[in-house]
Amino acid sequence: MGLDIGDNIEDHQTIKVEDGMTQPVFSSEEAIIETVYVETTVDSDGDGEYDKVRADLIRPKETEDGLKVPVIYEMSPYRAGLNPIDFHDVDVELNPVDDNQQGGIPYAQGLPGYYDDYFVPRGYAVILAEGIGSGLSDGCPTTGDEQEILATKAVVDWLNGNAKAYDEDGEEVLADWSTGKVGMTGVSYNGTLPNGLATTGVEGLETIVPIGAISSWYDYYRANGAVIAPGGYQGEDADSLARAVLTRNNSEVCEDMMNQIEESQDRLTGDYNEFWDERNYLNNAQGIEASVFVVHGLNDWNVKTKQFSQWWDALEENDVPRKLWLHQNGHSSPYSFRTEEWLTTLNKWFDYWLYDIDNDVMDEPMVDIQRQDESWETEENWPNPDAKDSTLYLAANSNEDGGLRYRPVKDSGQVNHFSDDSSKAVDELIQDPLSHVKNRDVYLSSELTNAYRLSGTVDVSIRASIDRPVANLTALLVDYGPDEAKIVTRGWLDPQNYNSISESEAIIPNKQYTFEWDMQPEDYEFKEGHKIGLVIVSSDYDYTIRPEPGTNITVYPEQSHITLPLVGDITKEPKSIENMKELIEFFDVEGEFESSETVRMLQTHLNSVQHYEDTKKMEKVIKHLNGFKIMLDYQLEGNLISDDAYHILIEDTDALLNKWQ
Repeated sequence: MGLDIGDNIEDHQTIKVEDGMTQPVFSSEEAIIETVYVETTVDSDGDGEYDKVRADLIRPKETEDGLKVPVIYEMSPYRAGLNPIDFHDVDVELNPVDDNQQGGIPYAQGLPGYYDDYFVPRGYAVILAEGIGSGLSDGCPTTGDEQEILATKAVVDWLNGNAKAYDEDGEEVLADWSTGKVGMTGVSYNGTLPNGLATTGVEGLETIVPIGAISSWYDYYRANGAVIAPGGYQGEDADSLARAVLTRNNSEVCEDMMNQIEESQDRLTGDYNEFWDERNYLNNAQGIEASVFVVHGLNDWNVKTKQFSQWWDALEENDVPRKLWLHQNGHSSPYSFRTEEWLTTLNKWFDYWLYDIDNDVMDEPMVDIQRQDESWETEENWPNPDAKDSTLYLAANSNEDGGLRYRPVKDSGQVNHFSDDSSKAVDELIQDPLSHVKNRDVYLSSELTNAYRLSGTVDVSIRASIDRPVANLTALLVDYGPDEAKIVTRGWLDPQNYNSISESEAIIPNKQYTFEWDMQPEDYEFKEGHKIGLVIVSSDYDYTIRPEPGTNITVYPEQSHITLPLVGDITKEPKSIENMKELIEFFDVEGEFESSETVRMLQTHLNSVQHYEDTKKMEKVIKHLNGFKIMLDYQLEGNLISDDAYHILIEDTDALLNKWQ
């Protein structure tokens, strides 16, 4: 961090630092405001000349006298407003592949006056630039590809003497007032461009603060092969976003580019292809040289939580200096609800990375997370290091408590059926879980006797058949409390992508497949007395394509499971003798016993325990459970039972003894 701010302070006596933070000593009223046009290295509109991007900047007056300052920079395609959005029709049929086939961000303008009003008095310049194809910038919008990233890079290059800029009269303008150190920030698209730029390792970009930002555009408009909308913007896609921000004059010069985006995004198959790979910043995370302060809402269903989660993992893998704030709001900046703490933290962050000020911002715990009661906690990392994968097994009695089991279940051959009706919203379909509704399949845990924190990504594995060659599959994780049902997270799959997101494969109607997909990452506490629910539906009215109703899906529950990263051992939940008998049946099928005689003896003993339990003879229950443990010890010593089955059965027996003693 090469800037010697001591010399800066000594020379000008203008920068003031207290408590590790720059203080507001510069005049906003006297600040210098100017507009420049920075020459990029791209020609996105194909006119034979490099695109220029317009950038408005404001800097302290003292920079005219030789003071050099770092820059806080936001590039935005929204600054000139938006065109009406031409959404795609989603009330259409899905596209079945055959054997020969291969396989909107909310438009807030940012926070006018927020960056300059706060940071210019503290000794920063602020640059607000217009994305290519928008406002008074040249070029065409390209929805996050390399051209937009290189156009964003040009401003940083100019501040470091590696690019040219001009005023409105065409005279060259130098950034001789700049230290060359730049921090980028922004919300949504404005926070996404810094992610992409950071992967270039451009000289001078010291830090980025992406807020509600994208790390892979595929995961913004697709999910496991399914065409998925940003929350609240059904029918939006990469092309409609590009057309919305195409606000430059003579926009017709970009029509070929708009058509190219529409064709390349491939709404028919939803497959991951070269178009999306070019917009996947995870591919080049190893190139990041800047520090990264990630901010995201745990209830952001527009730029969904997978975006921050996979980005955070990539930062950790590449040893990037980083910090994370997770809040309970949706697609928004903490400025709108935690203003003072946010500005203080952001001030310290930029001071540390752009002014080399020795403060405590990097000594604090890495993660600040807001809990469901709106309190804030700090943690060393995310997901919570204590979260362990816990598998819950689906049982056929899906309309009863216990349809989600903490132990494996013997496959009885029973099946559950439901049919698609894309006109029904999932908020309706999750209600009254014990009643029969033909458009869903529900699995409930028993009532929790402890609280469990979910921290990370839920994975789903469902054995099912579909009576048509194409469908949607949607999984919902639901918190069933005493008073309400709440969707905790959800995930989607195009079954034709069951092997690969890059290549759709024809599925054979009524043939069984194992479909595996992920839900959106989450951090959530299931409270004591609540139930965990898994609801499986086909189409998701608010997010997926909505075909005509009628597709029928058959689920084979006892060949299916979900995996939840939980803090707390949910297998310690109270057991029942009936559960243990079912578990022995499962172990028998899995070959965990040497003989059927062993199975018969164990089941007979548990039948006796169950009889004493039913007749309330608890002393005999306890005596016979202890006898059951002795039997298990004997079976283990004689190599008649596997180690895994032995330890699980002993653990469950101890849990029952603790319950009744």
